Amino acid sequence: MSSEKPIRRKADSISDEDGKEEVKHLDRVNVASNPNARLANPLEGIPHEQLMADAAAFAKHQGLGHLTEVFKKGALVAQDPLAFESLTYLSEEDKEVLRREVTHKWRQPIQLYYLVILCSMAAAVQGMDEAVINGANLFFQDQFGISLTGPNASQHQWLLGLVNSAPYLCCGLIGSWVSAPMNRYFGRRGTIFISAFVSFVTCVWQGLTNTWWHLFIARFFLGFGIGPKSATVPVYAAECAPPTIRGALVMMWQMWTAFGIMFGYVCDLAFYSVPDKPHVTGLNWRLMLGSAGVPALFIMAQVFLCPESPRWLMGKGRYDKAYESLLRLRNSPLQAARDLYYIHVLLEAEAETFTGRNRLKELFTVPRNRRAALASFIVMFMQQFCGINVIAYYSSSIFTDAGYTNQQALIASWGFGMLNWVFAFPAVWTIDTFGRRNLLLTTFPLMAVFLLMTGFSFFIPAGHAQIGVVALGIYLYTICYSPGEGPVPFTYSAEAFPLYVRDVGMSFATAVLWFFNFVVAFTFPRLLGAFTPQGAFGWYAGWNVFGFFAILLFVPETKSLSLEELDQVFSVPTRVHAAYQMRALPHNIKRHIFRMDVPDLPPLYEHEGAIGEKHYAPGGMGHA
Repeated sequence: MSSEKPIRRKADSISDEDGKEEVKHLDRVNVASNPNARLANPLEGIPHEQLMADAAAFAKHQGLGHLTEVFKKGALVAQDPLAFESLTYLSEEDKEVLRREVTHKWRQPIQLYYLVILCSMAAAVQGMDEAVINGANLFFQDQFGISLTGPNASQHQWLLGLVNSAPYLCCGLIGSWVSAPMNRYFGRRGTIFISAFVSFVTCVWQGLTNTWWHLFIARFFLGFGIGPKSATVPVYAAECAPPTIRGALVMMWQMWTAFGIMFGYVCDLAFYSVPDKPHVTGLNWRLMLGSAGVPALFIMAQVFLCPESPRWLMGKGRYDKAYESLLRLRNSPLQAARDLYYIHVLLEAEAETFTGRNRLKELFTVPRNRRAALASFIVMFMQQFCGINVIAYYSSSIFTDAGYTNQQALIASWGFGMLNWVFAFPAVWTIDTFGRRNLLLTTFPLMAVFLLMTGFSFFIPAGHAQIGVVALGIYLYTICYSPGEGPVPFTYSAEAFPLYVRDVGMSFATAVLWFFNFVVAFTFPRLLGAFTPQGAFGWYAGWNVFGFFAILLFVPETKSLSLEELDQVFSVPTRVHAAYQMRALPHNIKRHIFRMDVPDLPPLYEHEGAIGEKHYAPGGMGHA
């Protein structure tokens, strides 16, 4: 890339020591030496003649010399994908292929949609693994001697939480971190196959247990099926999808996980009335837990019929296989050659950037990276402490406390799952228009209100009124969660980190997610017993209020920003961003709620306008 375009902020706009040091550094560093900027487009600025010569040498070196002309064209297009109309080297047929990539972006090869089905099914298995325990909770407690009533209720509440949370303990401590070496040695498809096999075996294992501690062990090992799968499938989809529909396909993970949660409740209902057989006690809950393993068999049968990730194959030096893979995933050899060559130069740039660098250390020692890690931590942490998985794992117990029969509680839980899935669809459109931050700031206060509504409804005398208000509160809460805190965390974390630390950043974010998933699932039964439903729901309503302010102060918007603009956003010191947002909050309330005519605030980022000392004079909020 050109070395004439520095990424910097005005030095006079920084007042804190962190910011001063960063500005001194950024004033000396230009795009050529910025790791994130270097990876933004390694082909930028290369003359066309040199670019075609490089592409021809690449094709010959990788045993693809018979495709030299195609790779020359592909390299030219990869340098600036939107400028292909001006390339005289391309034929009219070539240009028409590239035009249709924009005008008919969903007209993709059948093989790509087959891969989408695989990824969607993997997400659904994930949701089922999480949800089927909901119905089983109604039965195995008494059978295993951990009933939540009686003199040992407090101890049993902790044991129930431990059993329910076991997979997420494994994910947070081990499962999310082993995904990187598994992907390195077995590839994306191999990791998905292994995790699906583990899910199948452990689901069957759960149905064969006869003590709470045996069930805990089986569910702990289920974490080795959940953790690597959750870290691998979105990456696999992103590496195989064309850029024009990549975001939508990656978001399918959250949508179809919600579908799997809903279908898990369907299985709970389907096996609810199954009677015990001779020498088999609790056949119904055993079938509930085992049912989640069946879709995993379809993944195992299907995954090796899909192409391997081209990026992984190229990382192993198998360029011919990578090209074959891309031919199956793209509509033309030109598109396959373009993507192959671009991935190649990107891998070379990454190799140069990573040499001698400790990426895990730089995730927290470099201020820009640290702010991205903080923002990702907040959205991942709040996905758990907003209370959604309390309902996902324990809704049947909550509904029975409100006066439902067991079967009615499972039907009501299915309603929750259905709403969680249906209202995830609007996020496909709103997340890139309304924005990640705006979705969160809008929905968190509403989630707090509806959790309070659900908790306070337990003060209503037992009867139909109480039952109706409990269900209404949970359903309204779910409607607010699904398009906001549901899809945003994974999407936000995937784009907030610079490219050169993105892998380790996502491992960190995923580990945070699963660890606090464990905390929530482990503590809720005892929390419910100690606080009563009113206090328990009030507790998570309070966390939603906390989440609103944490996002307001520490989570910048990332929607539709280039890598350079993201650098600028996360280079603004944390204290400056927080102070600006506290000033903007009453301003936005006046403008958007009370419809008052108030003057615009000065912009915070360079890509929105200049930051100057005149905007933030001492005595106001301090220098930016």
